[in-house]
Amino acid sequence: MNKPVLVILAAGMGSRYGGMKQIDGVGSHNEPIIEFSIYDAKEAGFDKVVLIIRREHEQMFREALTNKIEPSMEVAFAYQDLLDIPEGYEVPEGRVKPWGTTHALLACRDVVKEPFAIINADDFYGKDAYKVIYNYLAGLEDENAFAMVGYECKNTLTDNGTVTRAVCQKDENGNLCDIVEVSNIARKDGGAAYEKDGEWIPLPEDTLVSMNFWGFTPKIFEYAAPMMGEFFEKDVPANPLKSECLLPNSVDEMIKSGKCTVKVLSSRDSWFGVTYKEDKPKVVANIQKMKDDGVYPDVLW
Repeated sequence: MNKPVLVILAAGMGSRYGGMKQIDGVGSHNEPIIEFSIYDAKEAGFDKVVLIIRREHEQMFREALTNKIEPSMEVAFAYQDLLDIPEGYEVPEGRVKPWGTTHALLACRDVVKEPFAIINADDFYGKDAYKVIYNYLAGLEDENAFAMVGYECKNTLTDNGTVTRAVCQKDENGNLCDIVEVSNIARKDGGAAYEKDGEWIPLPEDTLVSMNFWGFTPKIFEYAAPMMGEFFEKDVPANPLKSECLLPNSVDEMIKSGKCTVKVLSSRDSWFGVTYKEDKPKVVANIQKMKDDGVYPDVLW
């Protein structure tokens, strides 16, 4: 197969964060998290990155990010468009929110022809995660053998509110066998718990969760496209302004219908990110410590 590429989901609106967190600076030279992700990917072996953005944000991304990295990495853009929907359907009046991560994935279907890793723009995954996923994709022979980098739930929580995580289970072969989106997860009583119907339900801290760090082949586009039709048929009428077609749910459906396998890969690193504005100072401190410790150079490129 061709050399793997990195795809980054960067078209979100940042409603909880209150702004364009995808390119909000957290490094000493105003580098956003996404820039450290691309640097880590370059070190792991990737030499091309595809950014899935909203078309109206392209100039901002060029000025804040890609003008710096293009001498070192090939850069391409794909655009998540609210109007890019299955034939026969219409955008509900008043809808401004994108259609979710499965829809975002499909935005790069005409751009990506190689095996690819896909990540969130605002999550810091750690260097080891990129090495693990690159090595898997570089040695891949089966176009239906996908992968996921998993994290322990305790390493993915924020001190500043609740989060949604895709809770995972793997089988005896180390393949993903079940994945369920769980919302309202928070630190609680020294551990983790999620709120449902007014009750806090404990969640073991070592619970395996997905942070949207996937390894796919272009075969994923063939499977995901019909799911958008089902989404518009069933979900959009029930919640026309806010429903989303989420990638973990789509992958779960693919697994259970026998279309693919998903190998669960693990990383030694801890995740951190900027779900809320209040998360930023901790992220800034973590990044600076890594620069001080020599994990990153003062100037990345």
